Amino acid sequence: VQLQASGGGLVQPGGSLRLSCAASGLSLDYYVIAWFRQAPGKEREGVSCSSNSDGSTVYADSVKGRFTVSRDKANNTAYLLMDSLKPEDTAVYYCAAERFSFCAAYGPFDFDYWGQGTLVTVSS
Repeated sequence: VQLQASGGGLVQPGGSLRLSCAASGLSLDYYVIAWFRQAPGKEREGVSCSSNSDGSTVYADSVKGRFTVSRDKANNTAYLLMDSLKPEDTAVYYCAAERFSFCAAYGPFDFDYWGQGTLVTVSS
């Protein structure tokens, strides 16, 4: 099982980026997909959670209205579209997958499968 995260980079405040999480060895259809981020000197925090089973999607208050998750079944890939980026969004972003049926207040320790992380830097 492998999750390959990509799409990070340097973007100006107010800009957009789309992160990808390509899965192999498992079908994302049956997994909850979560995005976490970790800024320097801070704990890893949850950004979003999406479940294909019940269609639920949850966002952290700090990104609500600016970030959108989606999935591409044909490519077995999940995406995190980030709009209106702010300097405080700067972090390493990770995708994670676990065979839950719905989204809840999961923490990093609840997930067994992780992408390697992709750095997002928001700066002028």
